[in-house]
Amino acid sequence: MTETPAPQHVLPAGVVQEAVELSIVIPAMNEEVTIGEFVDWCREGLAKAGVPGQVLIVDSSTDRTPEIAVERGAEVLRVPKRGLGRAYIDAIPFIRGKWIIMGDADLTYDFRDLASWIEHFRRGDEFIMGSRFKGSIEADAMPKLHRYFGTPITTWLLNLIYGTRFSDIHCGMRGVTLDAFRRMRMRSQSWQYASEMIIKSVHLRLRTSEVPVHFYKDREGRVSNLKRIGWWAPWHAAWISVQAMFIYGADFFLFWPGLVMTAIGLAASGLLANGPIVIGNVGFSLHWMLLFLLVGVVGFQSLLTGVLAKVLYDPERHEAHRWHRWFRFNTAVLASAGMLLLGAVAALELVTEYVHLGYRLPLEIGPASYRAVAGIGLCLLAALYFTFSLVFNALYESTGQGRAS
Repeated sequence: MTETPAPQHVLPAGVVQEAVELSIVIPAMNEEVTIGEFVDWCREGLAKAGVPGQVLIVDSSTDRTPEIAVERGAEVLRVPKRGLGRAYIDAIPFIRGKWIIMGDADLTYDFRDLASWIEHFRRGDEFIMGSRFKGSIEADAMPKLHRYFGTPITTWLLNLIYGTRFSDIHCGMRGVTLDAFRRMRMRSQSWQYASEMIIKSVHLRLRTSEVPVHFYKDREGRVSNLKRIGWWAPWHAAWISVQAMFIYGADFFLFWPGLVMTAIGLAASGLLANGPIVIGNVGFSLHWMLLFLLVGVVGFQSLLTGVLAKVLYDPERHEAHRWHRWFRFNTAVLASAGMLLLGAVAALELVTEYVHLGYRLPLEIGPASYRAVAGIGLCLLAALYFTFSLVFNALYESTGQGRAS
């Protein structure tokens, strides 16, 4: 097996590795057309903002990008080509600033204007998104498909799932404190890092804001990475971003729908537990009860899976402590045993009638049948609750959250 080469950190002459306030961290690949002027922009922006800073280019180029960057005064971290998200992960040990601004080296984002970002950091913001829609977009800088369809729809979708109010989730210029970035524990290797970062800022309840940015079109002679890959690249990038939203937001599709289904299913089943009922001109019988019971059981399973998702998605494990009180092992044993006992008692009358008739089904469906179905539902819920508590406590123990109780 071929070993992956270790990152190589190259410093320009005269640079001392000491703590600074701001690190500009930029992945780059074959950007020799723009990299020199981009580094100049960064240094100008730092000077205007009056902050000591670091310009760190995370490079996997095959052209002269790294040499030009060092000549202009940037630090270069040479890494293998493993994806945009991975470039940021590789950079963490080499970041010297307490604040980070991320972006692209293609001169599409204006790094000469950093003062507003510094102002947000100094007032305590931990995650800052740039917004092209609140700033300005140069003519022909963004394809119409992206500007009027892709970006607005995916931004709306993320806001819907996570209850946020971002205006431009695909803006490549963003800021984050080093502490918050470490707490995010980023895992995405490719473009989906952008969605993962936003989602984890929500899970971590970071103090978040937006900064208007100016977005420029590509310089003459430069071909964007998406165009280099092919016409399908924007669709692929959009899909993996949506994929990240769904994967890291599974609790949105599970917890609240599951809670509603559980409430409706169990409430309706409870009303039918003593026999058929009529509401207005609509009659509800055993067949309806079976349907409601199915809804309740599926809803309860979704609810429990949603709880598990909340725990898994919480990088700092606050959710695990929050939910542990409901799923302590001893509590689950007692509650499940009680539900099983009630379910068995509810079904006992029908079993007794069945035996009394010589193991033949009764000629008519009576109240005993309804109570038996309710009892079976209780037994199913008990089994789901108990087995989930086993998994939950195993997870709780494996992450070092506490001892079984």
